Amino acid sequence: MPHTTASDADAAQLAALGHKSELNRNFSPLAMLGLAFAILNSWTALSASLSLALPSGGPTSVLWGLITAGVCNLSLAVSLAEFLSAYPTAGGQYHWVAVISWKRWVPILSWITGWINVSGWIALVASGGLLGSQLILGIISLMNPDYVSQRWHQFLIYIGYNLVAFLVNAFMTGGLPLITRSAFIWSIFGFIVISITVLSCASPNYSSAKFVFTNFLNETGWPDGIAWLLGLLQAGLGLTGFDAVAHMIEEIPNPAVEGPKIMIACVGIGVFTGFVFLLVLLFVAGPIDGPSGVIESTAGPLLQIFFNATGSKAGAICLLIFPLVCLLFATISIMTTSTRMTYAFARDRGLPFSRVFARVHPKLQLPLNALYLTVALVVIFGCIFLGSSSAFNAIISASVVALGVSYGIPIAINCIRGREMLPKSRPFQVPKWFGWAANLIGLAYVIVTTVLFLFPPDLPATGSNMNYCVVVFFIILVVSVVQWFVDGKKNFSGPRVNIENLANGEVVGMDPASSSEGGIDECVDGKSTK
Repeated sequence: MPHTTASDADAAQLAALGHKSELNRNFSPLAMLGLAFAILNSWTALSASLSLALPSGGPTSVLWGLITAGVCNLSLAVSLAEFLSAYPTAGGQYHWVAVISWKRWVPILSWITGWINVSGWIALVASGGLLGSQLILGIISLMNPDYVSQRWHQFLIYIGYNLVAFLVNAFMTGGLPLITRSAFIWSIFGFIVISITVLSCASPNYSSAKFVFTNFLNETGWPDGIAWLLGLLQAGLGLTGFDAVAHMIEEIPNPAVEGPKIMIACVGIGVFTGFVFLLVLLFVAGPIDGPSGVIESTAGPLLQIFFNATGSKAGAICLLIFPLVCLLFATISIMTTSTRMTYAFARDRGLPFSRVFARVHPKLQLPLNALYLTVALVVIFGCIFLGSSSAFNAIISASVVALGVSYGIPIAINCIRGREMLPKSRPFQVPKWFGWAANLIGLAYVIVTTVLFLFPPDLPATGSNMNYCVVVFFIILVVSVVQWFVDGKKNFSGPRVNIENLANGEVVGMDPASSSEGGIDECVDGKSTK
């Protein structure tokens, strides 16, 4: 990257937050918006996960659930944008928690937040391959009605999806900004093409407005109110992951100004495109429930809706290519962000064998070991396919809940401390009343969804259809607690930052010697110690 005054200023700001700038700032604001939108890819994620909401509230859950989740996620995005503007570093939430927490609680609160955030991003990587593999199985079922899908079939496709994402992340790092820009263009183009095609092909046989806006359906066994709230999982998936901007922030210029704009914009674009696309799908959906309905279709709700609208298997499959490629772009982008998050946490000694996972490969210029770890855990996570008929809900729930909790922790601490912990000099600020409203709405959403999304999707609950998200979180809890007592309590003190010096404008950074070669250095008052 060319040496410029702006890049020096960005590096100095990062050093003030306790780290040396090791990653190239390859991403322009447009490329970063493309990355964030590729990760959310709201219209794609929402349409590919219709099976979450249609049985759990029907069209009312699909449409009005998105509006509800949209308002709540925009509140969370605005809340986190304030933090990002003040402290633009790849650590994101666990760094912010360390800066604003009570001094004695900094290590443990930062540790908990970091582990939850890393776990959420790994689960989100898994969700990309999950949705993609489901769409591919749907194509097979549409073309071969006698085909009986086996769990291991989906597992193998899931592995293939993630393998492609790994290869792109490992060997095409320099091309990632181009890939994310392409993803943004492809997504918007697909959104327009599919909407126009299905509306024109289905004309004039549209569903009634009453059906689209007011029809309620409950096939879950839960009471109606609980069922509708469980349907929010679809909208939660379609709008989560906007903290990707924070974890990639060290790779864009002028991050304190551009980062907050991108974070809020990607959620806003996601809500708008998602609502319009879901509206189109519901108008052309045809019958939803019953033996021949969209919900029961072996091809999956999205492909069945395309087929109902076009009347052509070939036409439906051609349209499905758009979301399939979008999901591949999303998996690549999510893996990129998850790797950066893992790298950032390891850089602060938050993981086992942190020295290994914090290394930046000298030739590839990326945290390759962190990428290996991410892929390995995604494969292990996918093993849920082999034992549970509710793997879809478990993986989606794990990502949405974990990321939601990681959003809520810094916001909650800031609220408890009177919203006075962020510097007044930050570029992005909102009026005090608006900040309080956004914080409280976001926290209420996180609390409600954290409880509800751990419920099994259907009643009666059995060993096969239970929500294994609970088991996943228990394993994460055990591993993180053991690791805290083995290593974290002694070596983890939160991100490397001296709050007093930072407040006085001093630069507190890492030693110029690359941490990728010499391990991780402790930094105190600008001096490095091993």
